[in-house]
Amino acid sequence: MSTERWTHARVRHNEPCQRNVQLSSDGIGVMSKTTVKAVDTEPEPERAEATAPGTAGGSRAFALLLMITGAAGLLAAWVITIDKFKLLEAKVAGKSFTPGCSLNPVVSCGSVMESKQAAVFGFPNPMLGLVAYGIVVCVGVSLLARARFPRWYWLTFNAGTLFGVSFCAWLMFQSLYRINALCLWCSLAWVATIIMFWYVTSFNIRNDFLPAPRWLKSFFGEFTWVLPALHIGIIGMLVLTRWWDFWTS
Repeated sequence: MSTERWTHARVRHNEPCQRNVQLSSDGIGVMSKTTVKAVDTEPEPERAEATAPGTAGGSRAFALLLMITGAAGLLAAWVITIDKFKLLEAKVAGKSFTPGCSLNPVVSCGSVMESKQAAVFGFPNPMLGLVAYGIVVCVGVSLLARARFPRWYWLTFNAGTLFGVSFCAWLMFQSLYRINALCLWCSLAWVATIIMFWYVTSFNIRNDFLPAPRWLKSFFGEFTWVLPALHIGIIGMLVLTRWWDFWTS
């Protein structure tokens, strides 16, 4: 009886597994054992960036700052609007109404509300604040949810805060040197607007949305708080010196 020669060959099928096959002299293969090996899959392609180029999202602190300042301005605008309506209702009814923040001849919200400067655009100024500060709160909430916005959005937002701080500066001048009275709720709105303006401007400069030299970027990166503090401090000094005799009497 002749001895059959057996050879071992390895059959590959895209290399998912290995099979040991015995081949006889007549070329017919008989599979004797199958050994399964781990399949090496191709590496997954790298995930695309989750953020689109040219967009930026703020930090949690920046989002909270916008929410707080926006809410403060919204509260001030709401209270002034309600008092304005009550003042008009009292006039129609032939009665008098004194807002709660009218404390003395200087701190007199009623005097400010009844001035022509209180309705520059043909309607009470705080109604504009109800919309503007509401938008600021929405932006803050969106950033808290990790939203990112393109450059044009941030520049538009910055332009809105610039208009707000400029309008507040005009109202401050009118209040101190024309109306000769101070409104506490208005002052709260001024402070909120000043803070949000400087921090939004700082954000745009640090993210290269606004052109600025390197030293200015470094300054805003470390000392943004200095500018709103200085701005508010100057206003405080103007208020103090404007009615110095009243405060010291």
